[in-house]
Amino acid sequence: MSERNSGTELDVGWILKVNVNQPAVLRRADQIQTRRTVKKEWQAAWLLRAVTCIDLTTLSGDDTPSNIHRLCYKAKQPIRDDLLQRLNVKDLGITTGAVCVYPARVHDAVCALKEAGCSIPVASVATGFPAGQTPLKTRLEEVRLAVEDGASEIDIVINRTLVLTGQWEGSDFIKTSTGKESVNATYPVALVMVRAIRDFYWKLYKVGLQTSGGGSAVPRKLSCGSLIIGGVGDEWLNSDLFRLW
Repeated sequence: MSERNSGTELDVGWILKVNVNQPAVLRRADQIQTRRTVKKEWQAAWLLRAVTCIDLTTLSGDDTPSNIHRLCYKAKQPIRDDLLQRLNVKDLGITTGAVCVYPARVHDAVCALKEAGCSIPVASVATGFPAGQTPLKTRLEEVRLAVEDGASEIDIVINRTLVLTGQWEGSDFIKTSTGKESVNATYPVALVMVRAIRDFYWKLYKVGLQTSGGGSAVPRKLSCGSLIIGGVGDEWLNSDLFRLW
């Protein structure tokens, strides 16, 4: 993903004035999901687009080079040949948006993708995933090692103490959750984040959104499309500004 944070000074006072009307958010989320669904004739096209925005991920304690290898080949060809032929899109070269792994498995992923002749970016959950509570020096070293091994994207888990104490920082992407919480990507939360992205763009610059841990069902992917289009517009429907995890 290209860097969009130009280093503009953050107006914390503006952020502190933000309020969320929860009942209104819940009503609006329900309206979007029931009234603004993707039309049937466009559902296949949107699902193909959604595939290109997926971070194909494995974050298991028993990850090995062999299952990373399989994951990378799945990322290169995420859709069966017969389906691609039926949809007449075999020549589009559809891949996932990225492969996401732990820092220790970055080298395996880079090698597997190179072997597959594929330029899909490798993302890594450095910085003490999922809690973000390791010392800053340790987190920075983890980022350095992941980049050194070939990661081109880093999913940073912030120390949430900073947020709770009002110590905000800028970012190129925001994420609904780590996917490791008891409650992860809910539609109302994603709606609030999309609105925040829109307001932030009007004031400063573009920020991407990643929805994590909300399940992989087709209806969810279709409703995410409606949310993005209605909230920030078509230009966010690409892997540089939108990711499904």
